[in-house]
Amino acid sequence: MEARAIQRGVRQSARKMRLVIDLIRGHAVPEADAILRFSKKRAARQIHKVLKSAVANAQQAAQRDNAPFDADGLRVTYAVVNEGQTLKRFTAAAMGRGTRILKRTSHVEIRVAGVAAPVAPAPAAQPAAAAKAAAKEKAKPRAQAKKKAPARKKPTKKAST
Repeated sequence: MEARAIQRGVRQSARKMRLVIDLIRGHAVPEADAILRFSKKRAARQIHKVLKSAVANAQQAAQRDNAPFDADGLRVTYAVVNEGQTLKRFTAAAMGRGTRILKRTSHVEIRVAGVAAPVAPAPAAQPAAAAKAAAKEKAKPRAQAKKKAPARKKPTKKAST
């Protein structure tokens, strides 16, 4: 089960928010919640809201599908901050000029998913002797190919007229 939440138009620059979002990407939801709760960055409060919303969306999806739900089993699978619309303002500057002020906004997207079984199981362990024999078989064609390759000659420069 996967759920997502998006908050658009957050009044903080994406560059500052990415510092916080990088801390929680890939973590379990309870761990990410603790990281955001105790972070001193202003962006952590907005990202925490989005994370709580994503967990609530997952809970609603589980309830709709009549499936069991465990918030502690969720993991932050996708978390990005993109740039939003930039608000352009002007302020007075020297000699009657105006200076542009850029008030940047950002969009936060977080996806959470339940921890599932590994997609590709690890290959079965081979006995040591069989593994060495297989490695030697792979190495033989490469060694032969190197021996058979003809030597390259450097191109000669032609005299200009």
